[in-house]
Amino acid sequence: MPYYQFTAPAGSGTAKRKAEIAAAVTTVHSEVTGAPGRYVHCAFVEVPPGSIFVEGRPTDGPRMVGVIREGRSPEVRAKLIHGIADAWCAITGDAKESLAIFIQEVPGANVMEDGVILPEITDDPGAIY
Repeated sequence: MPYYQFTAPAGSGTAKRKAEIAAAVTTVHSEVTGAPGRYVHCAFVEVPPGSIFVEGRPTDGPRMVGVIREGRSPEVRAKLIHGIADAWCAITGDAKESLAIFIQEVPGANVMEDGVILPEITDDPGAIY
């Protein structure tokens, strides 16, 4: 279910290392949440330099928006964000301070995967991821 979309300047470390970043994000998400890797989606959008702005000024720092299922604790979300940032920086050499990571949560009932509407997150260890 998770969907991670990266926006990065063309030619940047993120743009050049997509497969490695996708594999690392999949590993982090699976280890932190218990979700099978086959459900982790990553997409990359390359934009021309000067296309990402902060305070109305161009920045060359990459951005990521992640959509995850609602119900993870603040601690799990923090582990997920830091884990993704650490893995991403290790691959690209970018400083953590240059990244921006945004996580949005959606109810399981708003997602279909493999033809099935997803269940909500529970504390039951036997529940689906």
